[in-house]
Amino acid sequence: MIDLYTWTTPNGRKASIVLEELGLPYTVKPINIMANEQFAPEFLAISPNNKIPAIVDHDTGIHLMESGAILMYLAEKTGRLMPTDIKGRFEVIEWLMWQMGGFGPMLGQAHHFLEFNPGKAPYAEERYGTETERLYRVLDKRLEGRDYVCGDYSIADISIWPWATRFDWQRIDLNDYPNVKRWYVAVAERPAVQRGYHVPKQMPEIPMPD
Repeated sequence: MIDLYTWTTPNGRKASIVLEELGLPYTVKPINIMANEQFAPEFLAISPNNKIPAIVDHDTGIHLMESGAILMYLAEKTGRLMPTDIKGRFEVIEWLMWQMGGFGPMLGQAHHFLEFNPGKAPYAEERYGTETERLYRVLDKRLEGRDYVCGDYSIADISIWPWATRFDWQRIDLNDYPNVKRWYVAVAERPAVQRGYHVPKQMPEIPMPD
């Protein structure tokens, strides 16, 4: 059994979606970041950086913070959602790192300035809005001629997709990125993704492009 400490954020949804895709039994431990529960000493013992998600795997005794590490651990533990050949494996890791280093942090800044603080910092709005558009162009180019980011569905897709669900916060029209739109809808239709999206609580339906 795995304990999942999470909340309704893109990073949190990566962990719940991968657990659903792998069919692993897990117990949800909600950490309400709006109520500062991430600073509780018992959570900090598991996640010293006070960020969700985090997991405790009672089968192995391993506990992990950082969504990318969690995805890699669960994929390698089960032998699924990650190629075993070195070329395919590092291709998935490459795009996982792209999300961790760019598509997540930059879009997170776009949320802060474009959605929550509009009009307060025009320079920041332009900077992060422009970078968000660039990253979507990179993803759209990558998905040209591919069903998924690395050919087969993998933890790379699971890492990237939850951040794209907030396209409205990012002022992104997915119709401008047809390959991303096709991929986004295909991932959204997966039953495991739909289940994982609503962890740790039922949320409005997954946003869909026009």
